[in-house]
Formats: sequence, structure tokens, C-alpha cells
Amino acid sequence: MTNDEIRVLLADDHPPVRAGIRGMLARAAGIEVVGEAVDGEEALRLIEELQPDVALLDCRLPQLAGARVAETIRERGWPTRVLALSAFSDEHTVRGMLEAGAAGYLLKEEALETVVEAVGAVMRGETRYSPGVLDKVSAWARGESMGGLTEREVLQLLVEGRTNKDIASALVISEHTVARHVSNILEKLGCSNRIEVAVHAVRAGLVSE
Repeated sequence: MTNDEIRVLLADDHPPVRAGIRGMLARAAGIEVVGEAVDGEEALRLIEELQPDVALLDCRLPQLAGARVAETIRERGWPTRVLALSAFSDEHTVRGMLEAGAAGYLLKEEALETVVEAVGAVMRGETRYSPGVLDKVSAWARGESMGGLTEREVLQLLVEGRTNKDIASALVISEHTVARHVSNILEKLGCSNRIEVAVHAVRAGLVSE
């Protein structure tokens, strides 16, 4: 490995997928895969130990979701940049990863050249998205809804007595995103706490009991 090679950590819980991605990156000039993780907890441990330049994270990792891994990297001030590589392009997953600090979001169907270029781009402080994801991100940046389901789903789980951590895990979004939705719900319903929200939402028929 030369000094100018980008050190990458790969985290994915499916061995065939992980092997395919690793083989793809191994053939690329200027990239060195320094570690592999099968779940979010292992990813965090290896990131702390190896301090890779880029963490290529699957979004739906066992133990800790990709969004929580990215959020922890940011909270701890580690220099590792996060590039999401996922089979999913739904609002929950995309928003969760980007709000947690991911610098890019690629779908696993992307060509080798695209993934390699994106690794280099996020290393330089740039962002990279697959076309379908970019459309959502652009709409989000304009303040448009990318589906409108997340807040209603947060409300439903809140009424069920779930904690922010539980809600984040269930919807595959970050706790920061959950907290923002809860704050919005409190304001919209004119409630001062979660109990009032639950009572109001059920009485108004906003959610099922």
C-alpha cells in the first residue's frame, strides 16, 4: 500500500455481497480495503482501531444500523468519512444516513467505476449520490416532501410507548431524526409531552390504538 492510497473499511452483513464489493475495490487503483465488518458494532470497533479514510457502510446492518454507526463517527469526532452503499433508496433509509453524516449514498447496482470514483470524491470532501437518490436529495433540499410517511410512523410508534432509540431502530433512521420529528409532532398538536400526544392522537383518530 502506498501513502496516497485511500484506506477503506467495508461493512455489510451478507458474505457474498461483501466479497463481491471487496473484490471490486481490490481491483481499483488507489484503494486499499483495510478491514471488513459484519455488523454495526464491529464496524465501530474497527473504525476506532484502524481509523480508515472512508467507511463504506450498508445501511441495514445488524446490531447497529448504518445511520447509528455514521452518527457515532460524527459524535466522536473521528476523521473517517462515510459512504452509504445500499440496496434501498426509500426516504427513511436515505434521510437517516444523510442526517447522520454520510457524505454520499450509492445503490449497490452502481458500476465499479462509479463506486471507486465516489470513494475518492468523499475522501476529497465532496458528495456523491446515485441518480435515483439524487432526485430525492434535491427535493429534500428544496423543502419538498419525499414521501410524508416518516412523521406519521413516528407518531404511531410514539403512541405505542416506544423510546426514541426504539423508533430509530424500527424505522432505520437516526435518533437525531426521531427527536426532530417528535419535536414537530409536539408543536403541531399543541402538546407539551409524549403522554398528551398519545391521548390526543388516539382521540383524534390520527393513529390506531
